[in-house]
Amino acid sequence: MSNFSKGFLWGGATAANQLEGAWDADGKGPSTADVLTSGTKASPRQITIDLQEGANYPSHEAIDFYHHYKDDIAMFAEMGFKVFRLSINWTRIYPTGLETAPNEKGLEFYDHVFDELNKYGIEPLVTISHYECPLGMVKEFNGWTNRKAIDCFLRYCETIFKRYKDKVTYWLTFNEINGLAMMPSFLGGGFFSPDMTMDFNKKKTHELDQMRYTALHNQLVASAKAVKLGHSINPNLKIGNMICHITTYPFTCNPNDVIKAQELDRIVNCLCGDVQCRGMYPNYAINFFEREGIEINITEEDKKALKEGTVDYYTFSYYMSGCASADPNTVQVGGNIMHGVKNPYIEESEWGWQIDPQGLRYTLNKIYDRYQLPMMVVENGLGAEDKVEDDGSIHDQYRINYLKNHIQEMKLAIDDGCKVWGYTPWGCIDLVSASTGEMKKRYGFIYVDKDNDGKGTLKRLRKDSFYWYKKVIESNGDNLEMV
Repeated sequence: MSNFSKGFLWGGATAANQLEGAWDADGKGPSTADVLTSGTKASPRQITIDLQEGANYPSHEAIDFYHHYKDDIAMFAEMGFKVFRLSINWTRIYPTGLETAPNEKGLEFYDHVFDELNKYGIEPLVTISHYECPLGMVKEFNGWTNRKAIDCFLRYCETIFKRYKDKVTYWLTFNEINGLAMMPSFLGGGFFSPDMTMDFNKKKTHELDQMRYTALHNQLVASAKAVKLGHSINPNLKIGNMICHITTYPFTCNPNDVIKAQELDRIVNCLCGDVQCRGMYPNYAINFFEREGIEINITEEDKKALKEGTVDYYTFSYYMSGCASADPNTVQVGGNIMHGVKNPYIEESEWGWQIDPQGLRYTLNKIYDRYQLPMMVVENGLGAEDKVEDDGSIHDQYRINYLKNHIQEMKLAIDDGCKVWGYTPWGCIDLVSASTGEMKKRYGFIYVDKDNDGKGTLKRLRKDSFYWYKKVIESNGDNLEMV
């Protein structure tokens, strides 16, 4: 008997700016993602507020889902997807974010996408803001550092909630909203300072800390108001959050390491979760702001909004775990906007991300114990270089092994008593990497013929993992063996 419920939502996850392309088609305006150059593991992406001649901007074409969506969705249906996580590109609907009337062509595109998903019985799981902010808002008032962004976001939310209220049931407000608790983010925060970079190792400044926590507060308020707004438009909508869960263990049983891990977990993972699920800032967060000299203007109206706009369910990304140590001389590793101490008990991917399937079981139990809300794992996967054989086959047993081991641990978490609704591995079709802007760091079940320089036919090919995941879905998670 399967550990997964009869209606378990198996599927895959993507983001508009890494997938769609057509960055200036049919009235779409530029977003923060559209002015980020490509990079590599060794050289960070560059932020260019104004486009530079000769630079490579991978979001401009991405994998051109905009013109391939019917074929791509048909392939998702062939795998048996029950759900497809995608995001709406804000600047397709409001090109600068400042308009009072939406762009009809942009709205029509998502009508077509949702209709195509519905044709195959696939539920859309829509992220409203996934690492892109209208560039017009950045230039006009520095994005989410200004409370004006809340009104712009709510106007956008009202438009899409009303337009798609009968086509989309499952919504997420902000992708990995807690990313701003880890670093300044041009992509997610929609603000710019000359001190900012896509190099996650660069030392942060107090000025940037003030900006990112101000932006985070404004997003938390906007998220809560969006939840209330969505429910008022259609009470049947299910609106959740999305957390980048950076699971962190104490490096040793030294109490100093245990306290260090607890401190990191609270600020990085729990702060946003507590606000979005419980409706208020916890004391440790208020004390943290005071200790760091960060001034957050939390108004009485904000407090009311946070209390009234708690989420219906909790979703998160999980790729890896890390360790925390009070000893500054321990060996550090990185991945998925996190840095921590190297864990000697687990393996690493070729990008240096630590592979820890048991950490997913631990994380699911930790979250469910804290909030008792239904959960979805909406990102999980292995970025790797794939080789296309002469016959067009792609043997990605390494990806199958990664996903199989994580699904097994998810089963055990359900057996532990966790309520899990769905699972959408990241990048179900190859797309642009957010962290490096590369194509060669691939996650998908479907290979897309495109290289880091933007060259290729965009032809889609089924990997071995495509056929494996189809069997997983057919058996509702019972059959995890390779076909």
